[in-house]
Amino acid sequence: MKKLHPTQSKLLKLLKSNIDNPLTIRELADAADVESPGVVHHHLTQLERKGHLKRNPNNPKDYVLLDTPERAIVYINKYGLAQCGPNGLFLDGNIIDRIPISSTLLQVPASDAFIVEAKGNSMEPKIYSGDIVIAKRQHDANHNDIVVCVFEAKALIKKILKSDNHVVLLSLNQEHQPIMVTNPEDLQIEGVVKQVLHNGLL
Repeated sequence: MKKLHPTQSKLLKLLKSNIDNPLTIRELADAADVESPGVVHHHLTQLERKGHLKRNPNNPKDYVLLDTPERAIVYINKYGLAQCGPNGLFLDGNIIDRIPISSTLLQVPASDAFIVEAKGNSMEPKIYSGDIVIAKRQHDANHNDIVVCVFEAKALIKKILKSDNHVVLLSLNQEHQPIMVTNPEDLQIEGVVKQVLHNGLL
């Protein structure tokens, strides 16, 4: 395990104690008595590289702390192709491969991640056929999340829209019609998409 700089230890404690109400980089700098936000950013990057922290690059307040630092290379389960078009394949849980990937590339803990390879064009331009999709395993999702799900025995990658009365599975490509979920029991969310690696390259 790589030794932590005293500032990194201080930042970890601050992140943990404020996880329900995350601090901004400026607030972390003030609380840790660090001279500049740039120094905080540097130490947060080091915490990620050492496997203690996962951050969402699009939202600095969205992060996960890891009790046990991850190894530099982790193996993520890859499941059967998820269809991004009208004829999905059943995601039956059979692991078809284990993909080595740098833990620093993952935005979620390796233990929560799984991989599917996209097929079809319904999620273009965000996801193309052959792209590697990394999802966080969970069985619920928020409005507007992109999910890997099973609907009527078909595995799909779709944007989920929720209202009080119904759920819609939406394609980003307007050539494909939205799917209305009239019976919630027909829909099983397998995970929420966190990353897309284009052209199937890791």
